[in-house]
Amino acid sequence: MEEEKLIELAQGGDRKALGELVKRYEQTVYNFSFKICRNKEKAENTMQETFLSMVKSLSQFSGQSKLSTWLYRVVSNHCLMLARSQSKYDYASFEDDNVSIDEKEIADWKVSPDIITENNELKDALDSAIKKLPAEYRVVFLLRDVEELSTEETAKIVDLSVAATKSRLHRARSFLRNELNKVFVHE
Repeated sequence: MEEEKLIELAQGGDRKALGELVKRYEQTVYNFSFKICRNKEKAENTMQETFLSMVKSLSQFSGQSKLSTWLYRVVSNHCLMLARSQSKYDYASFEDDNVSIDEKEIADWKVSPDIITENNELKDALDSAIKKLPAEYRVVFLLRDVEELSTEETAKIVDLSVAATKSRLHRARSFLRNELNKVFVHE
């Protein structure tokens, strides 16, 4: 059945249609939740909260965007609220004076990314670096560079201007390059 028809039926109270929508997006929502939260339990909780929000708010879904875009926004909001509620953050803040990003060092890759990509060490180092990103930057990076959404879609999901989204993406990429340089260049 077409997604638009399922949404219409679900908005009208059809539980089977609602169940089908949850089934269709269950893996996508969980995967994205895990990429942001970096924790299985938090990702499962976020997935449940996301679908609970969908059940409560589906009647307000206008269809002006894709349902997946709407769900990405709900997941992002839940993950950001969770990150803000933590009493201690386990990542560096970009506003922290102790965090320095040397733009010259970032731009100068001394090891070919093609060679590193084939190495499992890069995945581990990248995962570690992503965990250090503040949640607001992690969400933008994951939506744009991992989920491959457009800058405009990403901006809409995180409720920022396109310029602010580009700025956060640039800072996230710079931070990640700096972290990877620490591992691979300064060994």
